[in-house]
Amino acid sequence: MITLTAYQEQVDKWIKEVGVRYFDELTNTAILMEEVGEVARIMARRYGEQSEKESDKNKDLGDELADVLFVVTCLANQTGINLEEAIQRNFEKKTSRDKDRHKGNEKLG
Repeated sequence: MITLTAYQEQVDKWIKEVGVRYFDELTNTAILMEEVGEVARIMARRYGEQSEKESDKNKDLGDELADVLFVVTCLANQTGINLEEAIQRNFEKKTSRDKDRHKGNEKLG
């Protein structure tokens, strides 16, 4: 099991040793959109109503999600964000804001 902090450190080390340096933040944002698009393509064709092209049938959703996480982690590293702390704060926000919101939703019945 790897913590997010350890993953952030591992990504940073990989970037510096293998990737040479981080792409700038705007380039990484564009790369993130590309990676999210690849996830969306799999979801729309494998789980949605679009038919799946033969060339897409061997795409690994887990690998594509990992690519998204990698680029998000690069952006966090570049902007000084500790993802473990940010996620904890985000859960606290969601819990206080939405603690009763979904319980009465008939659509979730």
